Amino acid sequence: MTILKISSAGLLAVTLGLSACTDTGDIRQPGNKERNGLIAGALVGAGLAGISNSSNKGAAVAGGAVAGALVGGLIGNQLDKQEAELRQNLSNSGITIVNTGDRLIVSLPNDLTFATDSAAISPAVQGDLRQVSQSLVKYPNSAVQVIGHTDSDGDATYNQALSERRANTVADQVQAGGVPYNRLQIFGRGEEQPVASNLTAEGKAQNRRVEIVIVPTSG
Repeated sequence: MTILKISSAGLLAVTLGLSACTDTGDIRQPGNKERNGLIAGALVGAGLAGISNSSNKGAAVAGGAVAGALVGGLIGNQLDKQEAELRQNLSNSGITIVNTGDRLIVSLPNDLTFATDSAAISPAVQGDLRQVSQSLVKYPNSAVQVIGHTDSDGDATYNQALSERRANTVADQVQAGGVPYNRLQIFGRGEEQPVASNLTAEGKAQNRRVEIVIVPTSG
């Protein structure tokens, strides 16, 4: 039995070759997130083709790598554009955006978004939530997760319920901005998923947040 081996370097060469051409034939260098999408897409495409029933495994894997790279590159490119536009349009510097290469995480600090023990959205961030909604309408090929988080102060059951109420309030605001409800998934995580230490005031402030996670779909 012949074992087909394709090196990561070979896939990288294919993906970077694909990413070098635009529709006009110009040469450009992809951004880091787009390059990551190309490589990840190529690896996934090649892996799926490698386990197919094709009689020509080499051609199948190469074709899968190309197809996967194209899809991954498109996703990475879309996320890069959407991230740049959001950074330009959001007015509150306290709102952070993280681009992981396969999703965007827009984090709204609760201390900016809500009053203490409240799920009513502050007027200070309503304009920014409208901008997020407009971005989601402009880029419709994504699922949107709205996830509420708290710090560890107080009763865990109460914190869980508060995180759910706040996530639902943010999701309602996003839907009111024109995003179909069937794109939204709403979660409350309470104090279960901290991003910083709950032993300091600064860490607790980081843990109190609602995240809007934008996950591209195939269309």
